[in-house]
Amino acid sequence: MDKLSLFPTEDGSITFWSETFQETFHSSHGAKHEAEAKFVIPAKIAEKAQTQTKLNILDVCYGLGYNSAAAIACISDLKQSNQTPIANIHIIALENNLEVPQKAIATGLVNIWQPAIAQVLITAAATQIVETEDLTLQLLIGDARQTISQVPHKWADAIFLDPFSPPHCPQLWTVEFIQLLANCLKPDGYLVTYSSSAAVRTAMLMAGLQVGAIAPIGRKSPSTIAAFAPTALPPISDTEAAFLKTRAAIPYRDRTLQSTASEIIERRKSEQSTSDLPASSSLRKTQSSK
Repeated sequence: MDKLSLFPTEDGSITFWSETFQETFHSSHGAKHEAEAKFVIPAKIAEKAQTQTKLNILDVCYGLGYNSAAAIACISDLKQSNQTPIANIHIIALENNLEVPQKAIATGLVNIWQPAIAQVLITAAATQIVETEDLTLQLLIGDARQTISQVPHKWADAIFLDPFSPPHCPQLWTVEFIQLLANCLKPDGYLVTYSSSAAVRTAMLMAGLQVGAIAPIGRKSPSTIAAFAPTALPPISDTEAAFLKTRAAIPYRDRTLQSTASEIIERRKSEQSTSDLPASSSLRKTQSSK
């Protein structure tokens, strides 16, 4: 089992450090702020909630539950302040390790949210299902490459993609898995993630999605938003586009959806070693010399 330790972030919220993946579950800039600024706001949760009666969210790598909680909080605030009908929310959350949300409850990390929202997270960690008059949350435990089969096609208004980074968890950044995500996305939905990896963006393009950039929050690099055409997206920079033409853009592959992390990484390294594309290091040197 993964050894989890508490890790304070700059906005006063606390996340976990994973011994297995050697990463925190959220950036040091702020766990709560990250959930709002990198996922809820770019996915236009508030806007969609005011124009439809039901809002479907697929939360990939639920973890502490912060991304789902931020979406619930957004809609809760709208319902308290808005006279027009606000959508009910249905969340399907995928998580491999039930210990993570359960430990978030045991250590009081969910108490940064309003009591009603914290209770949703507590119930989800205990029973994996929450059903109220205006909210449904299903927590599916297991390898997301398999549990995603329980998500209907063209179902999600928004997909939050929040695994550990591609070098540490390549299984959930592959061409094949991102295609499964794209299959779950509505024609006007958004897929949002913190990663700006050229390999990840290539996989999104191969899945028939457009890619755009989300302004950096607590890091130098922008995040990524993806959607089907003709949905308008904020463009990526010329530099980011240039990286899509280097070996860095060669994607991770997992044709059986059963490969280990090391197998996926070695497969990509092998493909990079025989590629005619220029190395990304040459582009970095060009950029640094300007």
